[in-house]
Amino acid sequence: MKERLAQLIAKTELKVTEQQLEQLVGYVSLLHKWNKAYNLTSVRDPNEMLVKHIMDSLAVSPYLSQGTRFIDVGTGPGLPGIPLAIMLPEKQFTLLDSLGKRIRFIRQVIHELKIDNVTPVQSRVEAFIPEQGFDAVLSRAFASMSDMVNWCRHLPSAEGEFMALKGQITEEELAELPSWCSVSEVKSLHVPDLEGARHLVRLTAKE
Repeated sequence: MKERLAQLIAKTELKVTEQQLEQLVGYVSLLHKWNKAYNLTSVRDPNEMLVKHIMDSLAVSPYLSQGTRFIDVGTGPGLPGIPLAIMLPEKQFTLLDSLGKRIRFIRQVIHELKIDNVTPVQSRVEAFIPEQGFDAVLSRAFASMSDMVNWCRHLPSAEGEFMALKGQITEEELAELPSWCSVSEVKSLHVPDLEGARHLVRLTAKE
């Protein structure tokens, strides 16, 4: 599995250390093991997880160069938060989910893989009030971008932004965005061996 992940990463411009490779593969192993009892993801095959979960998450990492504090909302079993935290150990990630079993799994992951830049939080997004705003609010789970920005409006700092990981983006979805929010950039993401389009949509609150 480690060799397969190394091959996938070689198809991108990403650079990973041996330790990061070990942690990413360790995460997939734990996800596969826990998935049997906890049903954390519909992806059952670890090799598919490498593409659909790990590479899909890592594709966003080059766009997190600005800022140091990020929150992954509706993180599920830690996606994209855990792979990004492994990839960017100098940055801090809060992983938010309302389901206890998912947060328990994430705690086990950070304990076993010795990841020290992740804070798991069990809460509904609207009930979570951070002490300070985040540089970016990430999500790959929300059904619509308008739901994401409306429910998470209180989370970014004054200069912070929203980053939505999406497949196809429709004009209808963009048209549904609230008037206070605008799309600053749409990036097409390259995810090796993944069928279908992937995009990163960056959104900011208008002044």
